[in-house]
Amino acid sequence: MGSLDINATEELEIELLLEGLFRQYGFDFRGYARSSLRRRIRAAVAAEGVATVSALQDRMLHDPACLPRLLLTQSVHVSAMFRDPRFFLTFRRQAVPFLRTYPFIRIWQAGCSTGEEVYSLAILLQEERLYDRCRIYATDMNESVLQRAREGIYSLELMQRYTANYLASGGTHEFSSYYTAAYEHVIFRPSLRERVVFSQHNLASDGPFNEFNVILCRNVMIYFTRPLQDRVHQLFARSLATFGLLGLGSHESIRFAPDEHRYEPLEPGEKLFRRVA
Repeated sequence: MGSLDINATEELEIELLLEGLFRQYGFDFRGYARSSLRRRIRAAVAAEGVATVSALQDRMLHDPACLPRLLLTQSVHVSAMFRDPRFFLTFRRQAVPFLRTYPFIRIWQAGCSTGEEVYSLAILLQEERLYDRCRIYATDMNESVLQRAREGIYSLELMQRYTANYLASGGTHEFSSYYTAAYEHVIFRPSLRERVVFSQHNLASDGPFNEFNVILCRNVMIYFTRPLQDRVHQLFARSLATFGLLGLGSHESIRFAPDEHRYEPLEPGEKLFRRVA
């Protein structure tokens, strides 16, 4: 059998695995970019100690303990506190004055992963004295990473880089005042979670659940195919109030999205947009 046949067989196996995962458990990865998804599936095959994607599918369908392990390998969990500091600086300078005009602010942090950006946003809102009138809905499709986000525990060795990001984003306090260090880890202050609701939500298959003044979905859609990106943009357009704000990742764009005409940039060159229609 030639390499072309092997590749075709693997692609078929991957399609069947994704279809089985969706039909049996409701987790929809069918619209994820295939190249990165293929790498993660191969890693899951190796981690499970099976020989083929079909064998992985068999285990996934018949061994309940396999599902959480598989979801961890398929979801992308690359995050950092105050990632892309200029975005947070723009949010502080341009979005905060606008948000001050609202008596209550609903924010959706979509694809929150292990929570670093949720705590970054909570810190910024506390410093700007807006946190008490906010409710942050932090969602992810993976319950395992949501639990880590709820705990707010991170590696101590990351704090030097996070502190630099915080200062570059316009932070006004001692970053270390927001956490307590113990051994090789830190835990962030419980007050940063008081206005946060952590909940499961799958951008690939779930619908709107509230109307929001701010939606942040940063560095998530870069892993999606164009049709799935379009679906998510339409979901956000249905969920965002008029004059609400949409924040995307540095390598993501509103261009060519179905609702591109509804938005204008809050600041040229930054991925922060106001809905105007």
